[in-house]
Amino acid sequence: MTSTARLSLHIPEPKVRPGDQPDFSDLKIPKAGSVQRPDIAVRAKELDAYADALIRVLDDNGQAVGAWNPKLDPNTLRRGLRAMMRTRAYDERMFRMQRQGKTSFYMKCTGEEAVAVAQALALEDTDMCFPTYRQQGLLITRNWPMVDMMCQVLSNSRDRLKGRQMPVFYSSKQAGFFSISGNLGTQYCQAVGWAMASALKGDRRIAASWIGDGATAEGDFHHALTFASVYRAPVVLNIVNNQWAISTFQGVAGGEQATFASRALGYGLPGLRVDGNDLLAVYAVTKWAADRARANCGATVIELFTYRASAHSTSDDPSKYRPAKEEERWPLGDPIERLKQHLIVLEEWSADRHSALEKEVVEDVTAAAREAESYGTLGNGPTHSASTMFEDIFKEPTWNLREQRQQLGV
Repeated sequence: MTSTARLSLHIPEPKVRPGDQPDFSDLKIPKAGSVQRPDIAVRAKELDAYADALIRVLDDNGQAVGAWNPKLDPNTLRRGLRAMMRTRAYDERMFRMQRQGKTSFYMKCTGEEAVAVAQALALEDTDMCFPTYRQQGLLITRNWPMVDMMCQVLSNSRDRLKGRQMPVFYSSKQAGFFSISGNLGTQYCQAVGWAMASALKGDRRIAASWIGDGATAEGDFHHALTFASVYRAPVVLNIVNNQWAISTFQGVAGGEQATFASRALGYGLPGLRVDGNDLLAVYAVTKWAADRARANCGATVIELFTYRASAHSTSDDPSKYRPAKEEERWPLGDPIERLKQHLIVLEEWSADRHSALEKEVVEDVTAAAREAESYGTLGNGPTHSASTMFEDIFKEPTWNLREQRQQLGV
């Protein structure tokens, strides 16, 4: 065999770089309401087209249209709006605390608030959530005390995790919020295992898990989908495609070649894509997947198409790898503004009421921050005693732990 062509390797590259103008002209955004809503018992292979579609409910005028419209009552819509606004205000306050040296690290979810908030509304409070580190809205929507969340970030004397977890790695069994893991992808396997156990026990609780677009390249992602498919685990597997991993665009994880929802197809699972900045659409798709899981029809993979408006974390500078103010050009808009407009169209909200709520949530967050700081900060104690490092390891301390504690004199 002879050939004149030389092999070449494809290296995914983002279309624009720092200094370029943001450009989303290649995105295909279908009209709101254009995707039909199937029955929850439909066979997965009949849903192949949904992996390339984009489910949307709110149109450009703030109207809820189409078969996926969940027809939420105004009080539920206002609850969702309030939870998103509280989440954003919480993020802003904690970001400032990190810059003031009161904690070492923080991660905001700006622009992605509808993901966690809408899904918390769609799931039952007893369902177990296996989140990654941008789902603080789950706890806020489930009315978990912000003071407790702040104390964990500050690693102070009221941190229930006793400083053993990184900031923002919350954990609350009571709130159905599994401990966050810094090892990306692990939550998927644990969620599937928990869901399988729930089914074996004849329970009715389901599990839900979240992963970023970058972490879908981890082996745990594929292991979880295999078990979820084979055993029809009652679990909702969410992929938050916010366009950027830590500093690489979603194409590096495979998003350049196909949608992330389409990964479900090879495992015989439904893969749905949804406008992640549309609270109504996210609620409707999550409720569909949850109802499907509870009806013993198996797992669903949901790709939440959104945009990370802020830095990956307080250790990140997005200006090094993406155009300035790219988030302002994101064609799916801001989830808070979109829901606000919808409520105004329904004559269930107004600009004045919105301004009043903004002031109220900031005051709530400020009061919570003052209380949390009164229990100490990372840079200016008090913190837990060093003796606590020997606690909560075994039911009864082993001889070597007792010996080590005596040697340290704590």
